[in-house]
Amino acid sequence: MEKANDPVWEAIRAQAVKAAQNEHVLAELLRQSVLDNRTLEEALSRRIARKLGHHALSEPYLHDLFMETFSGHPQLGVQVRRDIVAVNERDAACPNELAPFLYYKGFQVMTAYRIAHSLWYDGREDIALYLQSLISQVFSVDIHPAARIGCGIMLDHATGIVIGETAVVEDDVSMLHEVTLGGTGKQRGDRHPKVRRNVLIGAGTKILGNIEIGEGARIGAGSVVLDDIPPHTTAVGVPARVIGREKCEAPSITMDHYINMKDIVLDYVI
Repeated sequence: MEKANDPVWEAIRAQAVKAAQNEHVLAELLRQSVLDNRTLEEALSRRIARKLGHHALSEPYLHDLFMETFSGHPQLGVQVRRDIVAVNERDAACPNELAPFLYYKGFQVMTAYRIAHSLWYDGREDIALYLQSLISQVFSVDIHPAARIGCGIMLDHATGIVIGETAVVEDDVSMLHEVTLGGTGKQRGDRHPKVRRNVLIGAGTKILGNIEIGEGARIGAGSVVLDDIPPHTTAVGVPARVIGREKCEAPSITMDHYINMKDIVLDYVI
């Protein structure tokens, strides 16, 4: 059913019309991916199905499966719209809402994960795991469908991101490529990190074990985090250590990765 007052979808359609006029070679792609669809959910089902279509799960089957999942889980539509807005607002290279929908695998991965996650909690674990394997193969990003991830998420570049089964990522988190939210060994049960809202995780960071990254924390690129990181602090290093208190309440929104010691409050007790 077509949604009334859907500014994200309306923006994508308007941008697709303009792009088709500017680049005639893309007109057919834009027609099939955007303009022939009534809703963002329908368009995403078509776009992600085309990306993941495989001999064992054909593109038409995946399209129907994805549409059924969107229909049965209305919150998915809210989540993907918040993700598009997050990417458009935080990524300096993103020109508009159409770009993440059409080209950015970080957003496409999150959409595919959200569908697999919904199927997992519908009791369809086998198809969810199969989707996970396709997502990993196509996008080089491995997110277990049981992981719990909020909305307003930006996976910048995304390649090499790994998120384990019992990981939790709250709303408005940003992370770059080659981030791992993993376990520390063969133990079962609750064994993966819990990342609270507004956290910024730099490229190549490895966060291991059932530990907590507090709200509004910033983790420097290349760090290996093995212990809890308090809220609103900056941590760097191998192993990571807290180096001070964050002045910024939401580093995931500002996307400022440069650690200037002048901007760090050094009265934090380590």
